Order: sequence, then structure tokens, then C-alpha cells
Amino acid sequence: MKPILVLNGPNLNLLGQREPEIYGRETLADVEALCAVAAKAQGLAVTCRQSNREYELIDWIQEARGTASAIVINPGAFTHTSVAILDALGAFEGPVIEVHISNIHKREAFRHHSYVSHRADAVIAGAGTQGYVFAIERAARLVKG
Repeated sequence: MKPILVLNGPNLNLLGQREPEIYGRETLADVEALCAVAAKAQGLAVTCRQSNREYELIDWIQEARGTASAIVINPGAFTHTSVAILDALGAFEGPVIEVHISNIHKREAFRHHSYVSHRADAVIAGAGTQGYVFAIERAARLVKG
């Protein structure tokens, strides 16, 4: 089976350093290790990528059409602004799970809207980095039927 693609958007490379009172002290490397363990438990593999560039995330989503069984995505601030990422996800045939470390609905009003949610098969917010584990478990269930 094709791996699950885990995408992280802008500023997630600063996990553990940037606003730890909101995002915690775990690093992106810690998150990627969590994802690998969660996928292995489901008999799957993961490919993890992070970019601060919208076009790069879009390119990876388009490439996933032939190489990934599902996408788990934390689009960061692009959640609230990127119709382009929504459109790219719309061309992906597999499950899409949206993840947010913080509960975006308890934060500033502009964070309450997500373009990505229009395509997502599930949205996980406010579960910390454990949300990635939930996302991989849900993606695995959807992929396996």
C-alpha cells in the first residue's frame, strides 16, 4: 500500500520553540517520529514534509495523486487563506485529514475558518501533537475500508 503523506505548513518547522504555551515543546522531528510509529502500528508507512512555501505544498499534494494513499495536513496559517491548497486537495482522490495542534476554534476569530475543511474527510483540532496519531489512525481506516 502507498504511504500516507504528512504535510506541515508554515512555521511548523519551529515547533518546540515558537509559542510553546500554545503548540507545546515537541519538535517537528518528534511529530514525524510519532507519525512513523502510528503508521507502522497500522501496517503503513509515512512520508513527512514541511514547507513555509505555499507552492511547494501544492506541488507535493499534486505529486501525491500517484504516490500516496492518504494525506494528513496541518496547513498552518494557509488553513485560513489558501484556496489554492483547497483546489489541489480537491484533485487528490484519497482521504484527507486536517490537523491542528491547537484548538483553532478557541483562538482569534480569523482562525475559525478553514478552506481545507471543505475537502477534509476529518478535522482534528486541539489534541496537541497526538492529533497526528489520531489522523493517521483515521486515514488508515479510510484507506483500508
